[in-house]
Amino acid sequence: MIHRHASRNALRLGMIAGLMLGTVLSVQAASASTPEPAGKYMNSYPKSLLAVQPPWSAPLYPGTEVTVPGMENVPDIHGDINDPQLVVFFAGNQYMLVNRLMAAFSKAYPQYPRVVAFTLPPGRLITAIKRGNGILLGNMHITLKPDVLTAGHGSIMRLQNDDHWFTGTEVYARNRLAIMTQKDNPEHITGLKSLANPSIKLCMPNPAWEGIAKSSIIPALKKTGGEPLVDEVYTKKVADGTTFLTHVHHRETPIRIMSHQCDAGVVWYTEAYFHDKIAHHATDIVPIPEADNQEVSYTAGQMKDAPHPEAAKAFMSFLLSPQAQTLYHQFGFMPPK
Repeated sequence: MIHRHASRNALRLGMIAGLMLGTVLSVQAASASTPEPAGKYMNSYPKSLLAVQPPWSAPLYPGTEVTVPGMENVPDIHGDINDPQLVVFFAGNQYMLVNRLMAAFSKAYPQYPRVVAFTLPPGRLITAIKRGNGILLGNMHITLKPDVLTAGHGSIMRLQNDDHWFTGTEVYARNRLAIMTQKDNPEHITGLKSLANPSIKLCMPNPAWEGIAKSSIIPALKKTGGEPLVDEVYTKKVADGTTFLTHVHHRETPIRIMSHQCDAGVVWYTEAYFHDKIAHHATDIVPIPEADNQEVSYTAGQMKDAPHPEAAKAFMSFLLSPQAQTLYHQFGFMPPK
């Protein structure tokens, strides 16, 4: 295991400094990656659509803009796929901060200016690695191999114990669950038991490939209301069409809530926090009490066959730096224990 033990006082001082510099970092990241003006064609789309459709962060690099909401839109591949010097497969729920994180890494390690990060569900990314057939997005085939994979601690440890994928692993952040609702919570959802209400339209992560569903949401439902609550939310409401299961990504939950296709959904707290408090989207947060909640530790693993092992090692260290930890804190993540 890769160890990096900074003193707690140093980490606290780094976090304070990072908080003071947070605005500066944001401006620097934006100015370094400001794309050309989108052009008159974007004016034909209603502002309400543009507010709902990702991406919700500035791109890492400039280029000729061809984004079209709902059609030519690739929000979960961040960076340069042309001969990158570092490739990171991220747990998808970190989509809100990855651009800033990767820009900060390249600034801290200027020898690695070309980086790319994928923020997709770990289940899909792990399947792609195991199959060795790349990632297919529309008509685009991407065969980049990751230098670093991040996922829930249990998933990374299983891969290490069963298949010995990594030269080292490191826990770098923690998270917990929350319920995301439409603004002002018009359905008056008070907690997980409310989700059984047949009149409430839910958007829930699909347990077939979303780790949050299998390892966190279903156990939290079971802890709160037993098997009957799990059955109500994930079987009966799916059958009658009042629970929508995401096709690939938890990005689908905020989009469906903001477009009034769903009333609520269980997400990681940081997603609810980002959309409500940082992006000021038309969503709200219903906290889940600690007694009913589930916590996850995010773990990074440096791949044994990493194409860029030195860059991977540098990134593993960077994840635990005061600068990176402050950024995670700003977006609502909890520090590693």
